[in-house]
Amino acid sequence: MASSWFESVAVAQRRARKRLPASVYGALMAGSERGQTREDNVAAFAELGFAPHVAGNPAQRDLATTVLGQAISMPVIISPTGVQAVHPDGEVAVARAAAARGTAMGLSSFGSKPVEDVVAANPQTLFQIYWSGSRDDILARLERARKAGAVGLILTTDWTFSHSRDWGSPHIPDHIDLRTMLLHAPEAIIRPRWLVRYARTGRPPDLTVPNMAPPGGPAPRFFGAYGAWMQTPPPSWEDVAWLREQWGGVFLLKGVSRIDDAKRAVDAGVTAISVSNHGGNNLDGTPATIRALPAVADAVGSQVEVLLDGGVRRGSDVVKALALGARAVMIGRAYLWGLAANGQSGVENVLDIFRNGIDSALLGLGRSSVHELSRDDVLIPPGFLRSLGG
Repeated sequence: MASSWFESVAVAQRRARKRLPASVYGALMAGSERGQTREDNVAAFAELGFAPHVAGNPAQRDLATTVLGQAISMPVIISPTGVQAVHPDGEVAVARAAAARGTAMGLSSFGSKPVEDVVAANPQTLFQIYWSGSRDDILARLERARKAGAVGLILTTDWTFSHSRDWGSPHIPDHIDLRTMLLHAPEAIIRPRWLVRYARTGRPPDLTVPNMAPPGGPAPRFFGAYGAWMQTPPPSWEDVAWLREQWGGVFLLKGVSRIDDAKRAVDAGVTAISVSNHGGNNLDGTPATIRALPAVADAVGSQVEVLLDGGVRRGSDVVKALALGARAVMIGRAYLWGLAANGQSGVENVLDIFRNGIDSALLGLGRSSVHELSRDDVLIPPGFLRSLGG
């Protein structure tokens, strides 16, 4: 019998592609327009090099850090992602894996599992929220997260509702009924492992979003909640400041790529920002996050914590991001591929890959701690960096 262990995130991706129905895998890959930003997020890391030492390197390396008020075993955090129909246990399995490896969990308000269940699986859970509905609606979701025990709030604002993809978008049903099951049977039947996982639970994938439910009300379907979000006017900087004040604790603004936006975020009182382009799912043509990171970190890194997400696939990518100014990184597709490949154990496997990669890079660079990394450790080619809104 083949081993369920895999040695790289790339292997996890190949296994996920083999095990998931085409529409599920397509939704996971996503991207927008021509996919330029999604691809650049990954490719940009490969353009950066290292400047290693060959002797006198430390025998022990310390990967632990503190970010968003949380002591974590390494500078890698689970990024919030939407409905995780890749595995029946969804975000609960991911939260357990993150807890087992000593790191924090970001839960999307469009996740498939209730915030209460996820916090129970990992007390280091940060709840992510979109500006959807009225202020009262948003405040109700915030208070639910607070009551559940979430340790921080993530506000994601970088979304332009771009639904066009040159390669075509997967068909995602509004809900699963007999007709939908028959329609998708051909693609599901050739992915027996995915099918068996759900068959064992006695229920089909749940496409509702319980964390968007009104107080005492039923969980809305994904597209119903998405439609309500589309109809909500985008937030102002005053709205960001208001939400930060309502929460009163650790508050991360996700989706920043411009210096002027980063400064406005600081003025609004956020405690952290994530240099992000929504994994290339937002405005196509936005530069890779690693290209934009140094300018943002230089501008506000002394005032707030700066994180990065987008295109992180290995431990050496994490080290490059830290060397260029990030406090930590957030990973998305990488752990979803692990979840699809082998459930909770697959996510743990992915986190182990990152840990080992970070440790190896630190050894090669002669650094005894992630906090010792600097730009001297990275080779930056001419024309690589992007300074937006400076």
